[in-house]
Amino acid sequence: MPSLRDVAHMQRTGRIRQLGIDTAYILLGFPLATISFSVIVTMLAAGIGTLVVVIGLPIIVGTLLVARVLADIERLRLPAVLRRARTRPAYRSAAPGSTVWRRLGAVLSDGQSWLDVVYALVRFPFAVATFSVVVSWWATAVAGTLTIAWDWAIPRGPDNTSLAQLIGLGDSDAARVGLQTAIGLVCLVSLPWVVRGCALLDAALAHMLLCGVSEMRQTITVLTEQKSAATSAEAHALRRLERDIHDGPQQRLIRLAMDLGRARQHSQPGALQDILDEAVVQTQETLDELRALSRGIAPPVLTDRGLPSALAALAIRCTVPVELVVDPDLGTPAGRLDPAVESTVYFAVAEALTNVAKHSAAMNCWVTVATVTQNAHGPDRISVEIVDNGDGGAHLAKGHGLAGLADRVRAHGGILEVTSPAGGPSTISVELPV
Repeated sequence: MPSLRDVAHMQRTGRIRQLGIDTAYILLGFPLATISFSVIVTMLAAGIGTLVVVIGLPIIVGTLLVARVLADIERLRLPAVLRRARTRPAYRSAAPGSTVWRRLGAVLSDGQSWLDVVYALVRFPFAVATFSVVVSWWATAVAGTLTIAWDWAIPRGPDNTSLAQLIGLGDSDAARVGLQTAIGLVCLVSLPWVVRGCALLDAALAHMLLCGVSEMRQTITVLTEQKSAATSAEAHALRRLERDIHDGPQQRLIRLAMDLGRARQHSQPGALQDILDEAVVQTQETLDELRALSRGIAPPVLTDRGLPSALAALAIRCTVPVELVVDPDLGTPAGRLDPAVESTVYFAVAEALTNVAKHSAAMNCWVTVATVTQNAHGPDRISVEIVDNGDGGAHLAKGHGLAGLADRVRAHGGILEVTSPAGGPSTISVELPV
C-alpha cells in the first residue's frame, strides 16, 4: 500500500503533467484556430459570392469538408483535457453509386458539418482570449519569480517609474524586486487553476459543438433500445409464464377436478379412497409447481438472503455439477445491489444453468460473479460469467431463452455476449451497470 508521501508525490506529478497538457492545448489551439478561421471564412465567402454560378455550390461543399477535417483534428485533442473518450459523430453520406449532385446534397444537408463550420468561426475569439491569458500568466509567473536574476539589467532613469513607486513603496531596489517577486509567486501558485480553467473553457466549447449533438443522439438511441428491450423482455416473460401455467398447474387442476367428479359418482370405499389419494398427490404436485413458478417471478431467497444464497440454491438444483464463485460482499446489507440488478443477475444465471442442463451435455459448469470498482464510491458494474464444457452451439436467435435474457440485460443497460463454438466450451458473459 503506498504511503502518504507517495500519494502526495503522485498527485503533484499528475498536476504538473496536466498543467503541461493544458498549456500545450492552449498554445497549439491558437494557431489552429487562426488557420481554421482564415480558411473557412475565405472559402465560405468565395462559395457564397459565386453561388450565382455553378462553381459556388462545390466550393461550399468543400468548405464543409475542410471544416470536418479541422474538427477531427480538434476531436483528437479533446480527450487529454476533458479526460473522456473521443467521440466522432456519424456524418451523413450518400448511398453507393449516387450521382454527384446527391453526394453534394448529402454533405450540404448534414447538420454536424454546419456545426463544424460554426465552431471554426466562433472558436477564434475564444482562442485569442485564452491564449492571451495563459501566455500572460506564464510570463508573469516566470519573470516575476526570477526578478532578482534579471532586474539588475534593466536601465534606470529619472523618467522611469516602477510599479513600486506607483503604489507608494518607494524607489528602492528591494521594494521593486520584492513586489515583482510577490506578484510572480501569486501567478505561479494560481497558474495550474488559471490554465486549467482556460483549457476547459476552450474544450467545453469544442465538445458542445463537435461532439454534443452526436452524444445526445447516441443517448437517445440507447434509451430507445433499452425501452424496446424492456418491452420485449416483459412480453417474453409473460408468454413463458402463461405457457408454464398452461402446461403445468392448469393441467393438474383439470385432472384434479375430473378425479373429484369421479369420486362423487363412486360408492365403493376402496375405489373412492384410491381416487382421493390420487387427488391429494395431484394437489401436492400442483402446489410444488406453483411454488416453482413463484420462485421464477420473485424468488424469496433472493429477497431475504441476498444474491450469494440465491445463486447457491440455483447451483444445488442444477443437474450439472456447478462450481460457484460469488463476491461475498454482495450478501452483506452494505454490499447488496439494487433489487432490479440483483434480479437480472439471478435470472441470467438461472437461464444459463437451465440451458446447460437441458442442451449442453456438459459434465461441469463454472459460474463467477464479481463486482468491478473504479472509484471510491462503490462498484461501477457487476460481471457474470457462466462457462460449461459441453457441446457448444448456444446462440441468441429469437425464440430461444437466451434471446429473452439478452433483452432483459439490455433493458437494464447491460451487455450479454455468448461464445459457443461447435464442440464447446460455451461462455456466457453478462455485464451490468450498478
